[in-house]
Amino acid sequence: MITLKEDFMVKALFSSKEIILKQFISDVLSIPMEEIRSVRIANPYLKKKYYRHKQGILDILLFLNEDKKVNIELQVKTQKEWKKRNLFYLAEMYTEDLQMGEDYGKLRKCICISILDFNLTNSPTCHTSYRLRDTEGNEFSDQWELHTIELRKSLEKGSTVCEWVSLFNAKTEGELDMILSKTKNEGIMEAVREMKILNLRKRIRYEYKMWLKARRDRWAEDDFIRDEGIAIGEEAKKESVVKNMLAQNMPMTQICQIVECDEDYVEKIRKKCNHKER
Repeated sequence: MITLKEDFMVKALFSSKEIILKQFISDVLSIPMEEIRSVRIANPYLKKKYYRHKQGILDILLFLNEDKKVNIELQVKTQKEWKKRNLFYLAEMYTEDLQMGEDYGKLRKCICISILDFNLTNSPTCHTSYRLRDTEGNEFSDQWELHTIELRKSLEKGSTVCEWVSLFNAKTEGELDMILSKTKNEGIMEAVREMKILNLRKRIRYEYKMWLKARRDRWAEDDFIRDEGIAIGEEAKKESVVKNMLAQNMPMTQICQIVECDEDYVEKIRKKCNHKER
């Protein structure tokens, strides 16, 4: 089964039926369903303001009730400087709509929901929300809000998010059926039914096949680059050792024996050193 740990599957599910996306937003942000008047998926690419400005790419960027922006991101692998990266995207979301000379009142509240298949913190809680507050807990502003959902942590009883965590972690149709038999959440019910339908569609299967191919190709490229880097590093180290031995006037035969090379290789390094000295 193609699971919700594939980003294109998340996009397909959340764009399939409005109730699924609305229910997810309601459960994560603790907003009553009746208060969610509209959810509109926007362009997932943030604009570049300057040449060489890092492009921010979001999984799903949407407008909530037209006065809030929400980014839903799926991250299955630990990424270096993830927290700084997340703040960068949040800042981009917040500032991109304001043109020069416009009033700050036009800035929309921005919310990031990050679904992580790794542990970000040592806290046992799978769902954590962050706001701007002082050291005593008094809120400075509600304009920025961060939510992390860590899929590898224990489920919290009574949490509205735990069923979504189970859904993201489901690997088989049997696990989907188990979730369906226990839930009373209409959005979850619809999500389970839609996941089954999506898994039967040829387009989704084709996208999954292409995604796997791209991932295998990337692994092959990474392996090649790593091996090339190791080889270059070993060669540079070997050359450095020979240079040091030549500087100490060690005999040619001794150098070849220690470094395990032939005399032509040592002579080549000697000529290179003499050329640099001239």
